Amino acid sequence: MTISMYKASVPVFLQFLTSLSAMLDKAAAYAEAKKVEPAVLLNTRLAPDMFPLVRQVRAATDHAISACGRLAGADLPSFSNTETTIPELKDRIAKTIDFLKGLKPAQIDGSEDKAIKITFPSGATREFTGQSLLLTNALPNFYFHCTTAYDILRQCGIELGKRDFMGTPVSL
Repeated sequence: MTISMYKASVPVFLQFLTSLSAMLDKAAAYAEAKKVEPAVLLNTRLAPDMFPLVRQVRAATDHAISACGRLAGADLPSFSNTETTIPELKDRIAKTIDFLKGLKPAQIDGSEDKAIKITFPSGATREFTGQSLLLTNALPNFYFHCTTAYDILRQCGIELGKRDFMGTPVSL
């Protein structure tokens, strides 16, 4: 049995990006109630060598856009990567969601064997098939950054649970 590349990507990214945005709403409410500067939350990291919350959110959006855009052969939107507030991060997530919602199943389905070459900022390149890009690179990275964002917010004292992380499944 085959699985739709579209169904394995876009709805998953939409579900977790929506929940990530809602977690940021809870972070904003927490900051206001506790009189904590939101920048403190956004610059918190789990360990000195890990990205802070703001970079975790950026990375999650980047992986969703990169994977789906490359699978669809679409032009990838770019962001300034200068977000410093919760509203700016929520806007970035909203723009990512809009981009994903603009992709059609026909653009992504059938991309399992599509050759995709990525050049990383270091200059290194890596070659993927569409399926390997999605299943062994994009989704694991995306989940890592969403989970780390959740963990940072929990560490800061924001009341979040599994339902906040999982969000509501997107209808297929």
